[in-house]
Amino acid sequence: MYSGSAMSGRSGTGVLLLALKLGFQNPFSRVVLKALTKEIEYKGVRRRILEESLRHLAGDGDVCMLARFYSLVLRTIIETGMMVFHGDRKEAWKNIRDPSIRKGFALIIEGLARYGVTVPQRLPTPFLIVWNFTNMCNLRCRHCYQRAEKPLPNELSLEEKLRIVRELDEAGVAALAFSGGEPTIHPHFLRVLSEASRRGLYTSVATNGWTLADPNYARKLKKAGLRYVEVSIDSADPRKHDKFRGLEGSWRRAVEGLKTAVKMGFSTGMATTVTRLNFSEIDELLDLAEEIGVQRVIFFNFIPVGRGRDIANLDLDPIEREKLLRKLYHENQKRKIDIFSTAPQFGRVSFQLSGGRDVAATHFYLKGDPVISTLAEFIGGCGAGRIYAAIQPDGVVTPCVFMPIPVGDLRKERFREIWENSPLLKRLRERDRFKENCGKCPYRFICGGCRARAYSYLGDPTGPDPGCIYNLRVLAEDLKHLPKSVVESMDLAKLPH
Repeated sequence: MYSGSAMSGRSGTGVLLLALKLGFQNPFSRVVLKALTKEIEYKGVRRRILEESLRHLAGDGDVCMLARFYSLVLRTIIETGMMVFHGDRKEAWKNIRDPSIRKGFALIIEGLARYGVTVPQRLPTPFLIVWNFTNMCNLRCRHCYQRAEKPLPNELSLEEKLRIVRELDEAGVAALAFSGGEPTIHPHFLRVLSEASRRGLYTSVATNGWTLADPNYARKLKKAGLRYVEVSIDSADPRKHDKFRGLEGSWRRAVEGLKTAVKMGFSTGMATTVTRLNFSEIDELLDLAEEIGVQRVIFFNFIPVGRGRDIANLDLDPIEREKLLRKLYHENQKRKIDIFSTAPQFGRVSFQLSGGRDVAATHFYLKGDPVISTLAEFIGGCGAGRIYAAIQPDGVVTPCVFMPIPVGDLRKERFREIWENSPLLKRLRERDRFKENCGKCPYRFICGGCRARAYSYLGDPTGPDPGCIYNLRVLAEDLKHLPKSVVESMDLAKLPH
């Protein structure tokens, strides 16, 4: 995730993205783009000219003369963008020197070359892969989308995992997020993490925090190249958290794990899945996050999948979700930490409440910058099958960890072939073809609705998102978990439609 502010110059990252979007929209640029995507061999290594040109801009090793020439073109576009949009030049060049961010820029440029400017932007491979590394877990969380407990009998071998890391790197994936189960208790984790970091992927872990409470283990993660730590805390009350997570002492270990990660200099986030059990605790949870010292808090959209199906009655109704997202927007303006939600409606809510000045597009957040807000439609909303995908412990690929629909098998196919050829992934990239309100909504390009929720509740990943207030008129009668008294008390004529 990126974050920035217009307070002291526009985000270098945001301006870079905008400069790339606008800089490649003329005939000359399209010729350059086509050339940049070609492969060349230099000193026995085959790479795209684009990757070599960016590497030259970063001063990262020797490149051929052709790559040096095209790096001048890229430098001109970047410097012009910094000047025209008053971007933070120092931040921009710092980002280009980061191999993982370079990979992200390369993806956007290749996407522009192959597909032109699309809304939202299509990419030749995802920015992010979320890898459910194993099904083994030391907790028994009530909402677990994997029903994690014991490892599956057919989980990937170490050799297969290392091959997949190589494959993702060659495909151009920029970031790899390890999830589970609990990845940190698996014996392969440190080895695979090290390999992904060595190849320049941005590495992160979503964890219950139990193992990170041990500083010695946290130091091993640091040495292996881990950059971002996200620990789940589902209540400010230790007893409520422990009951939800299925193990006494898990709250204490999670808080200790986050404090350790902060102290050791990891980029850190606290993750909270919002249900009716903790809906009233938003202020206390944010206070806890500030006390721990994390940089961001991510409020996860509850999806009734896996064990979560057993507690579907704890899901927020659309009115409650709207109230939550509006509160998160206002808290974002008041607090020093960054506040995110995986509910794609957060993009729409932020856009509406700020009069178009703020972008909160799930994977990108900028405060108070009307120029950079044009990026919302370019990158915004639900990213399933569009800017990210998931890998299961047995190598099966799905559009999202919350959407258990197989679209390919990495034991049988290469990742890029799956990404380019899957009929479902193609459908998820065409928001005009989504059904009912989600396909017609004026905010579909900065939101698009949660595809996992549509699948979980309606059995159709291109259907309307039942969690959105804009769909309440159509779907309220079909939502079995929504109390009848709540529906009857609503003045549906005053709801947006």
